[in-house]
Amino acid sequence: MDEKIKEVALDNCYISEITLAELKYGAQYSDRISENIQLVDEFAENVTILPIFNCLEIYAMEKARLRKEGNLVDDFDLLIGCSAVSNQLILVTENKKHFNRIKNLKIENWIER
Repeated sequence: MDEKIKEVALDNCYISEITLAELKYGAQYSDRISENIQLVDEFAENVTILPIFNCLEIYAMEKARLRKEGNLVDDFDLLIGCSAVSNQLILVTENKKHFNRIKNLKIENWIER
């Protein structure tokens, strides 16, 4: 993943406000709180943080569609995916199967296991 980030350059990477909230939660819940908060803050300074208000219409339509189909996606994940759709960005995730339910979402997995 580090190689891919170097290839695209960190300043070309974007994250949702929701993603940042999840990273901050993870840092607070970890065994090395101070160290991880610092890592999250440094990372956040080097990427563009996307506000979620731009994706709220897409989110509402997708949530209604998915609910009618019986294919619910967690609200935070749906907001993250819809942020990528509304900003015409590629979502990088290891959870392709989960995010594939969101219409018009382009997905890549940069982690090899």
